[in-house]
Amino acid sequence: MKLTGARIIIETLIEQDCETVFGYPGGFVINIYDELYKASDRIHHVISAHEQGAAHAADGYARASGKVGVVIATSGPGATNLVTGIANAFLDSVPLVAITGNVPLALLGRDSFQEVDIMGITMPITKHNYIVKDVNELASILRDAFRIAKSGRPGPVLVDIPKDIQLATCEYKPGKPVEKTLDVLTEQINIDKIVELIEASNKPYIYSGGGVVISNAGDELKQFAERIDAPVGFSMMGLSAMDGSLPNNLGLTGMHGRYASIKANSETDLLIAIGVRFSDRATGNKLKYSPNAKIIHIDIDPAEIDKNINTYFGVIGDVKYILNKLLEKVKPKKHPEWKEEINRYIADEQANYPQNYGMHPKNIIERVNNLIDDKTVIATDVGQHQMWVAQYFKLKGRRTFLTSGGLGTMGYGMGAAIGGCFGSGNQRTVLFTGDGSFGMNLAELATAVSNNLPLVIIIMNNGVLGMVRQWQTIFFDERYSSTTLDRKTDFVLLAKAFGANGMRVVGEGELSLALETAFSIKTPFVIDCVIDCDERVLPMIPPGGSVENIIIN
Repeated sequence: MKLTGARIIIETLIEQDCETVFGYPGGFVINIYDELYKASDRIHHVISAHEQGAAHAADGYARASGKVGVVIATSGPGATNLVTGIANAFLDSVPLVAITGNVPLALLGRDSFQEVDIMGITMPITKHNYIVKDVNELASILRDAFRIAKSGRPGPVLVDIPKDIQLATCEYKPGKPVEKTLDVLTEQINIDKIVELIEASNKPYIYSGGGVVISNAGDELKQFAERIDAPVGFSMMGLSAMDGSLPNNLGLTGMHGRYASIKANSETDLLIAIGVRFSDRATGNKLKYSPNAKIIHIDIDPAEIDKNINTYFGVIGDVKYILNKLLEKVKPKKHPEWKEEINRYIADEQANYPQNYGMHPKNIIERVNNLIDDKTVIATDVGQHQMWVAQYFKLKGRRTFLTSGGLGTMGYGMGAAIGGCFGSGNQRTVLFTGDGSFGMNLAELATAVSNNLPLVIIIMNNGVLGMVRQWQTIFFDERYSSTTLDRKTDFVLLAKAFGANGMRVVGEGELSLALETAFSIKTPFVIDCVIDCDERVLPMIPPGGSVENIIIN
């Protein structure tokens, strides 16, 4: 059958099992939106308040659902507004297809109205990108985009489609959802070598990252850790891979990790890194990182092996496949002395916990933790609140933690939470944010309200840019340059102006009432929690430092 390019776009999205897309219309995608209108019984479009919010929503949708997220924007400013969201997805390995409109082919390169070279702009932050110059190639390019986005180490792909390609017609033949390309398989000798190292170890430690979540290998990780009697520490991206209440789950490691996890990481004799990239925030001083350990690095991306940390043994492949192969060969082991040492670290950690009462972030977070089930999605923005959630929240379900790790994008949270609601099948979603981060994309409240989403927004409101202020306190002699916001924004009135509800909370009694109210309804609710501006995220390893330099109180 002969279809226009715009119709081919929609038919191909539907064929690729795309149920929900996010975006914002404009002149150079108006034909695409006309076809979206006609196909509204088969594909759902969510209009955001800003294209950046749409990109973050597609990102959150992909993380929560395990599918490819899709975002659509017009040319020029519409396309450039996607850039931060695309970069965020790239650094966190999120499968995303961004579709942008552009001026007709004859007008490219002529400084036409709303023309930018979005391919050139996004080349460093995409796995691949395309500009479609022949309508006959449109469907195959879109299929390739989906395949590339979800294969190997996932990431974003951009497809730029000029206006005349959207209007042109050609024969369209329906296809099937594309499969991932074949993952790299591991040779048997590699598995045997890992087993040999595990058998020789007395202090094994597993460092688990986002690759475990991406490959749906949480069950295998749990079995493997129990089999070799090893504690598990996590990168930020890996936190939802394993139930946070399990005894061998030591939680976040790295700069703002939990004390027991940091100490175990530093004292291990065999560090098994699975689906991580050893970022600077995780390692600190590389010369002093896990100094007594042989390091095994398992990752699907060959570029990550020995990129940041020199490993004793690198294995390239899908971590679910490799963990299953290990479970076939590795024998059960017990490490009672190592476990006793870990328990001492845990006791030290608990002794240094802040007092858990009133409006302390730990208390707020743990109160919310008691109200959720394993389907509740937790999203964060970036800053102190993000680190507190990573430290204190015991995540219960897989793919339930949406946060910006690699790029550290303030303003990520609202869009991601919206996408998380859709991606989880309209499950309750909780967004933890700060007054600084929330201010960046708070217009997405309109999107949440318009879609009647079961979203609880908890603002850790300290009146300052907390993480930068913390650094200014510790490293800059308390010179608080431009971090005291001194804004008069009433977030409760703001919520009501958008059509939501909310409460301002300054004490524990008010917190109980606010949480009870928020969790009893299925529409957006904002809780403005007033906290101390001098509350710090601890422990903290200073930049370039090691466990020797850890700040505990």
